[in-house]
Amino acid sequence: MSQQGLRIGLVCPYSFDVPGGVQFHVRDLAEALQDLGHTVSVLAPADDDTPVPDYMTTAGRAIPVRYNGAVARMTFGPVSARRVRRWLAAGDFDILHLHEPVTPSLGMLALWIASGPIVATFHTALLRSRALQVAYPMVRQSMEKISARIAVSEDARRTLVEHLGGDAVVIPNGVYVDAFEAAEPDPRWTGTPQAPTIAFLGRLDEPRKGLPVLTQAVAGVLAEHPGARFLVAGRGEAGEAEARETLGPATASVEFLGGISDEDKARLLSSVDVYVAPQTGGESFGIVLVEAMSAGATVVASDLGAFRRVLDEGAAGVLFRTGDPGDLAATLNRVLRDPELRARTAARASVVVRRYDWSVVAEQVLTVYEMVLSGTVPRVRVGEDPSSVRTIADADADAGSGPDRGGSR
Repeated sequence: MSQQGLRIGLVCPYSFDVPGGVQFHVRDLAEALQDLGHTVSVLAPADDDTPVPDYMTTAGRAIPVRYNGAVARMTFGPVSARRVRRWLAAGDFDILHLHEPVTPSLGMLALWIASGPIVATFHTALLRSRALQVAYPMVRQSMEKISARIAVSEDARRTLVEHLGGDAVVIPNGVYVDAFEAAEPDPRWTGTPQAPTIAFLGRLDEPRKGLPVLTQAVAGVLAEHPGARFLVAGRGEAGEAEARETLGPATASVEFLGGISDEDKARLLSSVDVYVAPQTGGESFGIVLVEAMSAGATVVASDLGAFRRVLDEGAAGVLFRTGDPGDLAATLNRVLRDPELRARTAARASVVVRRYDWSVVAEQVLTVYEMVLSGTVPRVRVGEDPSSVRTIADADADAGSGPDRGGSR
C-alpha cells in the first residue's frame, strides 16, 4: 500500500511551448500521482501565454538549444534560479523528483539549490553524448544529493552508467492504455484492403526521427500497394518541404497533417492499419510505439535496441533494419499483405502494453519514493551553495545571451 498525501515536486527541463516525450511523461506522471491521492506541483519552462494545467508553475520563456542530437527548449541562468528557489520554498515538498538533472535547465538548478529527499529520472539514451560530458562537471558534486535514480529504459540506464557513473532502477514511460484502446476510429484516416493507411508521428525537421527513411520507402510500397495512403503528423516546415521534394510524384499518396492534439493522435492511431517508427537513433524508449500498440495499430519499427525491447523482440511488432528504406518498404509490404501477421502481433501487443499502463508505472515510482522516505532524511529544503550560485552566473555570462535576457517575465 503506497503512502497517501505526499507533497511531490516534479521538475521538467524542457518547455511546454513545444511539448515532447519528456514533457508528456512529466505531465502524465503528475496526473497519475494525483489520482492516487497525492498533491503534485510541476515546474517547467513555458511562455506566460502557453496553456498549462493548474498544477504547473511556469518558469518563463525558453530558448531552442541543440542538445543531445535534438533541438530542446530550455531555460537557465540567475533569473530562472530565483524562480526555482521561490517554487521550492512555496511547495514545502516531502520529495523532489527531477527529470534530466544533468541537462542545463531547471532540473540542474533545482539540484544545486535543494537538499533533502531527491529522486532523479534519466531519459537520455546515446552511445556518445558530448552534451553530457560537458554538463557533468557542473553537477558532479551535487549528484551526491540524489537519493535514488530512475532510468526509463535499459538504454537510458546504460547511458547513465557510462557517462555519469552509478546505477538506476529501470521504470518505463507510462501510457494511459485504456484511453488509446477506447479511441474511436476516424473515417478520414481509416484504411481498406485496397487503400491501407500508414501513419508516422514525429518532428519532421529532426533527422533522427526517420522521416527521410520513410519518404524513400514510399515508392516501394506503392509499387505493390498502389492505393496505400501515408499520414504524416508533426511540426517542422523545413522537414515537410524536404520530404515533398524527395517524394516527387508519390507526394499524392502522402498527407501532411501538421501538429495534432492528443485526442486526434489517439483517433489516428486507432484508425490506421500500420504505425511506422523509422527512427535512426537516440531513442531511449519509444512511447509512441506503446500508444500505437494500445490503439490496435500494427507497429513497424527500426530495430533499435529500445524499440526491440518495447516490441518484445518483434513479437508485438515487426522490425526492419535501421536506416534502410528498402528493407522498410519490403517490411511494410509484407505486413500489409498478411492480415494474420497483423492480427497476431496486435494480439501480443495488447498484452505487452499493460506493463506500461500508468496504473502500474505510478506505483513503481511511488515504491522508489517510499524507499527514499523510509530513512531519516528530512523534507526538501532550500539551501544556497555559494559555488553553485557562482556557477549559474558564470554559465550565463559564458552564454552571452539566454532565456533570462531581454524580455524575461
